[in-house]
Amino acid sequence: MSEHPNASVVRRAMEAVASGDLDTAASLVSPEIVWHEIGRAEPRRGIEELRASMGNVDYTIEGKPHDVLATDDHVVMLLDATGTRGGRTLDYHVAEVYHVKDGKITERWAVSDDTARIAEFFA
Repeated sequence: MSEHPNASVVRRAMEAVASGDLDTAASLVSPEIVWHEIGRAEPRRGIEELRASMGNVDYTIEGKPHDVLATDDHVVMLLDATGTRGGRTLDYHVAEVYHVKDGKITERWAVSDDTARIAEFFA
């Protein structure tokens, strides 16, 4: 059975970010993206704000997909993640929900198993 096209969009975007190919990732995201992050009160709005935030960090995050569920409107990706910062690491689990329209990610939310610990680690 083939993967739902929206799942493929999200997988390709995630793989592009992981490999540092932000141009490919940006091609899979709506220019008006709304990007909700764990521990951040306000979402990032627009591709330019999102792109700027990705180049100005002192940490890395590696996410390994555990499962991907997709419909014609949404994708849910379950991930095992490891954050690295200042010689420390944090392992956590996250569910990311993506709204996909016309082959582009238009909005993303993330929830985790320990929001407070994640917010403190990346603050």
